[in-house]
Amino acid sequence: MASHEEILADKAFFAYLHRLIGDEGIELIRRFPTDKEYSDEELAEITKINLNSVRNTLYTLYEHRLARYRRIKNTETGWLTYLWLLELNNIHDSVSKDLEFVLEKLRRRYKYENENAFYNCENCGNTITFSEAMDSEFICQNCEGKLVHFDNDLLVNALQRRIARIEENLGHE
Repeated sequence: MASHEEILADKAFFAYLHRLIGDEGIELIRRFPTDKEYSDEELAEITKINLNSVRNTLYTLYEHRLARYRRIKNTETGWLTYLWLLELNNIHDSVSKDLEFVLEKLRRRYKYENENAFYNCENCGNTITFSEAMDSEFICQNCEGKLVHFDNDLLVNALQRRIARIEENLGHE
């Protein structure tokens, strides 16, 4: 079980967490006491981070299964209090899940780019598919410039390489 400091020391995990929760979120993780559960108000007081930032960070971490809470109800007032713990050991699963999502989007984009021919306006740079270009008689609908064939092989090859790297990192065959 890795400590919060060890996880933050890993460049890839740090970058992932920073993208999710930003500077204040990273600071919350650094200052988050690990001895027991804490309410968001207690965490804001202990860490000296704005309460709204603490709450946003905790909810984001919870959505990615990197934090959990336990809810208790005050029997006198009926108020609910949420007590929080970090679960950063789930970071591998969280990163994998996000990579699977990105991989699916890249695959769809690759398929679209690979299955279509594109035409580009010489004047304004508008790019459309062959069928759209044919419908407009190869005249740009934005500026009435001439549409010429656009070679997207560089993009298709880049998408293919990126997909292969992600599949390799996820252990796909």
